[in-house]
Parts: sequence; C-alpha cells; structure tokens
Amino acid sequence: MRPYLKDPAAIYAESFATVRRETRLDRFPPDLAEVAIRVVHACGMPEVADRLAFSTGVAASARAALAAGAPVLCDCQMVASGIIAGRLAGNEIVVTLNDDLVPGLAKELETTRSAAAVELWHDRIDGAVVAIGNAPTALFHLLEKLDRGWPKPAAILAFPVGFVGAAESKAELASDPRGTEFLTLRGRRGGSAMASAAVNALAAGLPEETQ
Repeated sequence: MRPYLKDPAAIYAESFATVRRETRLDRFPPDLAEVAIRVVHACGMPEVADRLAFSTGVAASARAALAAGAPVLCDCQMVASGIIAGRLAGNEIVVTLNDDLVPGLAKELETTRSAAAVELWHDRIDGAVVAIGNAPTALFHLLEKLDRGWPKPAAILAFPVGFVGAAESKAELASDPRGTEFLTLRGRRGGSAMASAAVNALAAGLPEETQ
C-alpha cells in the first residue's frame, strides 16, 4: 500500500491549498472567490471555475438572505442533503419534489415533476435562496414564473446537470437573469454537490484553516 494522508486536518488543508494553486481565481470578487473554491472542491475539477457566470452582487445578496433566515429552495433532496444545516441561521431547507400535489401538477402542466415542484415555491420565493443542482426544467420553469411576475429570490444558484437542457437553461439565466442575482456553471456540467457547496460557502465561508 502506498503511503497516504490520514490526519483529517492535514487532508482538508492540503485539499484547499491544491484548489487555490490550480484554480484561476483572479476574475472573482473576494467574496465570490470563496464560493468558487468550494464548488471546485466539491467536484475536483479546477477548470470549472473558468465556466462560472455570475452577477456581481450575488454573494452579498445570498449571504444577507441566509443571515436573515430566508428559506433555501432546492430542486431535489440531494441538494438539500448536502447543505450543512449547522452553518445556517435556522433557515428552512425546502424540497417540494415529493409533495403529493406534484404528480398531478406535472400532468396538468404537461411538464416534469421537477418543474411542477417549482409551482409550490410561490409563497416562499420572495427573498429566498434558490439552489438547483439537478433538473434543467426546474430552472426553466422558475424563469418562466419570474417572467409572469413572481416575486424575486435573493439569489439563484443554478447547477443543473445533463445533456438535455442543462446548458441551455443556464445560458438563459446568464443572458437574462430577470433582475435577480445569480451564480451558474455554463455548459453540461453541474450537479447537486456543487449546488450545496455554493450554499455552504455563502452560509459560512471557508474554514479558518483554509484562509
């Protein structure tokens, strides 16, 4: 067996040191660089930082909302499970995908369950933090609802993944964020781990030993 690090603190510190060495962070504002570091750490691919698109106020807006106790609206349970609740200010983590109303809504709207689940966000969306890590149709449907006059969330963190609609939904958000602050990853890559990592970074930044 080859030698390997066993000390948890050393592993953590070296992981983030490697991310900093191998990731181009100079284009990010300092408060958003922390988020980019977390996203890279979650996927192991420094090059994804080059594909991040964002509004300049997204970090400040999301952090203020989280600090004020705003809900975190997630498109799937995997995103919610990756959020470290201990770093939040008692924020409600909301997943409506498995609500009993969703299958009927999906059939009525002739869309996916993920998109239909967004319909149930209406009463919580104003000033919320949205984290999408799975379904492009959830992001598309949210943008449609904003076009129809829904209240605006404090931030949209969009990391839907896949070969159908992922790149397109994120391109739509980046080209016209509907007056919302946003962070997204252009292209097909994404995933729940990246979305929850972004929330975790915005909730509490980076651990002291990585600063």
